[in-house]
Amino acid sequence: MKTILTSYLSLLGVVSLFLLTTQTLRAQGTEPDQKPATMPEIPKGYQTATFAAGCYWCVEAVFQQLDGVHSATSGFIGGHVKNPKYKAVITGSTGHAEAVQIVFNPQKINYETLLAWFWKAHDPTQLNRQGADVGTQYRSGIFYHSAEQKNQAIKSRSGAQADFPSPIVTEITQATVFYPAKVSHQDYYRINGNKDRYCRLVIEPKLKKLNLEK
Repeated sequence: MKTILTSYLSLLGVVSLFLLTTQTLRAQGTEPDQKPATMPEIPKGYQTATFAAGCYWCVEAVFQQLDGVHSATSGFIGGHVKNPKYKAVITGSTGHAEAVQIVFNPQKINYETLLAWFWKAHDPTQLNRQGADVGTQYRSGIFYHSAEQKNQAIKSRSGAQADFPSPIVTEITQATVFYPAKVSHQDYYRINGNKDRYCRLVIEPKLKKLNLEK
């Protein structure tokens, strides 16, 4: 009986510790899906591209559809605050842009093709906004990772201007530290496409317009 009682009390202790830990994590906002996502490994020979074009859920959903794209991670870049949180970024106070960092296989899809999709995926003539998403955090930007990418981006921007009646305002800037958004903000359309109103009203029509499937 003593052994059973001891085991029971030990079990209660484990359960209590689990509940206390869970409550503490929730209080600190560090539940597993609220923590920053882990950046994917870059396979040998693959390259990185980083684009900002409004809400990162929209941008991620577009580039995930492209053959040759290994991964598309939503996050923040171009600001002055270390380890920015989403709630701070959306106030515009950190200087970051919502962006997507893409790892791609250049043997299947090159940087020029990614740039072409970038111009099609949003309106680069809108300054610090995309549709109803307003603020510097939604600015249009290309963050280059090499001198070659910089030159290609500048050339591509000049060529794309012919497709827009208003001046393109897209910034072309050297990539700085990219901070991945929390886990619950990754693969957002794939996970929430059928149940999230934003996905149905904004992302789904964009994909259909671009002839991309979910």
